[in-house]
Amino acid sequence: MNTGTTITAGIDGSRASLDAADWAAREAERRRLPLRLVHAGTPRRAVARVPDVDVPAGCARSALDRAAIQLSYAHPALDILARHTEAPAVPALLAAAAESQTLVVGSRGHTGHPAPAGFLAGSVALAVAAAAERPVVLVREGELPQDERAFTSADLPPGTVPYRPVVLGLDLEDPADQLVAHAFETAAVRSAPLLVVHAWTPAPDGDPAPGEPSATVAPPGGAHDRETVRRRALSDTLRPWRARFPGTPVSEEVVHGHPADRLLRASTGSGLLIVGRRAGERLGRAARTVIRQVTCPVVVVPHA
Repeated sequence: MNTGTTITAGIDGSRASLDAADWAAREAERRRLPLRLVHAGTPRRAVARVPDVDVPAGCARSALDRAAIQLSYAHPALDILARHTEAPAVPALLAAAAESQTLVVGSRGHTGHPAPAGFLAGSVALAVAAAAERPVVLVREGELPQDERAFTSADLPPGTVPYRPVVLGLDLEDPADQLVAHAFETAAVRSAPLLVVHAWTPAPDGDPAPGEPSATVAPPGGAHDRETVRRRALSDTLRPWRARFPGTPVSEEVVHGHPADRLLRASTGSGLLIVGRRAGERLGRAARTVIRQVTCPVVVVPHA
């Protein structure tokens, strides 16, 4: 469970950070939490609340001021706190993440080399996602409010269109409660369906299957029987969470292939992809690949 009391967004004045901040504002509204904007580096006045941002006459507004004012107009009921720190970006964002329920940062293609699909996360975004104590959401430049909603032909008000599915990538060798809880909570606040995907590569018959769920014994019948074991393990893992969130539709997939490839495929058309990271360790290969190539926002959830 997340215990922070704010949703925090990192602001640097870029289009990517502003799109991420708008995503963070919508998430704060969904979770009924205040939004905190954090800017690091350039000296600025002390904390100011929105919409009463005190900017002296004749002075140009800072990137933080502009973001706070824009968001206050777009989300008038949201409590927004704008804060500047002179610390470097990565330690400042890590400190902010430790006090937040979720940290949201923007990602964009490297200068001159935009990703044709998805985005290439910058060094700050990757460093924060790899070390934060709380979940970190990476939002690609250009993400719009309607991107998280399902396509519909009906002439419905934007806020009533159903959300796209939330996708969770789950390692059955380490199905951490923090990771599964975050996925179910995220789907629940959206009234969105949840798709849980476990990807694995069958070993040659007679060899131990890599990553075989530790609570099971691999059967002697080959890949088909091993897949049956994994399907059973996934259902057993999710059963108590289904009971805790009875209103959330849940689908389960056990698929052959590299986890990154299968998660990228599963996330096509989804509103959010959630992956895990063991606390104290760096991002795994699959998580790094997904972050660089996914076309929807991705959440990295640290867990014990």
